[in-house]
Amino acid sequence: MKLATTTYPVLETIRKRWSPRSFASYPVAPETLNQVFEAASWAASAMNEQPWRYIYAHHADQETFQKLVDCLMSGNKPWAKNAPVLILALAKTQYDNGTPNGAAMHDLGMANANLSLEATALGLHTHFMGGFDRDRAKELFELPDTLQPAVIIALGYLGEAELLEEPFLSREKAPRQRKPVSEIAFQGQLK
Repeated sequence: MKLATTTYPVLETIRKRWSPRSFASYPVAPETLNQVFEAASWAASAMNEQPWRYIYAHHADQETFQKLVDCLMSGNKPWAKNAPVLILALAKTQYDNGTPNGAAMHDLGMANANLSLEATALGLHTHFMGGFDRDRAKELFELPDTLQPAVIIALGYLGEAELLEEPFLSREKAPRQRKPVSEIAFQGQLK
């Protein structure tokens, strides 16, 4: 476990949340995964639209799981293919009346944060990957234009770092770092 070293006190679940690349091989129970999605469903959203959608596959569901792996860029495939669950997170970019939902990606981010923190509270870990082919995902999953692929999420229980090859092993063992609050929050205007 790599706890975050924070300057200010934050919730323990936030300190425990990190993005490993090594996942244990044992599966995530369907009811546990549903609990994680339930947490995502309770995120705030503009006009209560709830524009998040998820396509997921357990490692045992070889056909759908492989489709998700096939979308990943080469920097993610070597380790993500071992995760027990892969999830494609999508944003519905239009309201039901056809007007654009400018907050859809933000709202999906809120749902993903809930999903990640619930997973952490349950002893699971998530790793969000922007490195994937969105057009390939649209093609493989026959997505309408109104669903925008945002990230693929690896989810599972923490595995042994030593199972990773370089450069992933070094990244797994590196200390966690964040910019200080003074570099991300500004009173009045950006400096």
